[in-house]
This record gives sequence, structure tokens and C-alpha cells, in this order.
Amino acid sequence: MSLGLGFRMHAERTPNPNSVKWVLGDAIVPPGTTADFHEPVGEAVSPLAARLFAVKGVTGVFLASHFVTVSKAEDADWTELAQPIVDAIKAFAASGESALGPAFEVAERAPSGDVVDRIRRILEEEVRPAVAMDGGDVVFAGYHDGVVEVHLQGSCAGCPSSTATLRYGIEQRLRDAVPEVQQVVSI
Repeated sequence: MSLGLGFRMHAERTPNPNSVKWVLGDAIVPPGTTADFHEPVGEAVSPLAARLFAVKGVTGVFLASHFVTVSKAEDADWTELAQPIVDAIKAFAASGESALGPAFEVAERAPSGDVVDRIRRILEEEVRPAVAMDGGDVVFAGYHDGVVEVHLQGSCAGCPSSTATLRYGIEQRLRDAVPEVQQVVSI
């Protein structure tokens, strides 16, 4: 997917002071697809992420349908990073390239079952849309012995309020809907 000629973009703060969500007018990855990078990648994996990692101070790139969340090093300053990030996103938009390259590998889906299917449905329908508003994502990783394992991505990774989100948001909602769930942990 590439961005059209009517390219629009704006920035939104996230609960994580080291992450900014850049909302785009067009989809950059297929619906339901996300990509989370914590280290530089080549253009064969993601031309967009490669451009963003070229900006000194960028430590993470999260791609979702209509947004890009960029994370910075603690000692980097947003006032110095903002314009180079905007320039990198605009250069990507002008290139007509897909955000994900041919070497990008989609993560395998964990096994299913009645409890797992109920957990996934709540995560997909309720939790993921809510955390996407803050520039992040929560991806189901597994379930065993009453414990749900998730990956926190984008602005959620390393966010000071991620523990509260896990305990008082995700865990409470899952425990209410799926009595088998005892705990939610980030892996």
C-alpha cells in the first residue's frame, strides 16, 4: 500500500513521553496488520521504517493501518526530531513504495481454542482499538494456566502507564468476560 497524492498527516501525543503518533490520511499497511521494529531494518523489510531509523535519536517504529508511532531515545528532544521525521514520512509518501517490503514476515498466530478465541475476540474488538488511539497495540501471544501473555507495541512499549493499562484495563476486562483468566502479563 502506498500513500496517495492527497497525503495528509498530523501528530498526536501519546501517554508515553518518548513516543509520538503520526496519523496519516491513507492506509499504509493492510487492515489488521501491524509491524513493530525496535532496531533499524533494511528497506527490504520496511522502506518506511528504514527511513525513520535513519533519523538520529529514533529507537522504535510501529506501523499500523493509518498511523506510525515513532519512539525516541530518552536524551533526544522532540523539537529536534519532529522535522526530520516529517521529512522522512513525506519522502516515503512521495516514493510510492509500500511501507512493508518483500522481506517483512508476518508473525505466526498462536493456537486457538474456546478460551483463547474468547480472549482474542475481546482483544480485537475492544482492547486493540482503544490502545491504537494512543499510538500502540496489544498483540495476543499465548494463554496457559490462567495467564494471558501479550506483546505491547508502539507507544505502549516502555510507557510509564503500561502497567496500569495491563492491570486495570486489559486484565480486568478479560477477567470479567473470561472467568478462566487470572492474570495478564507483557512478554
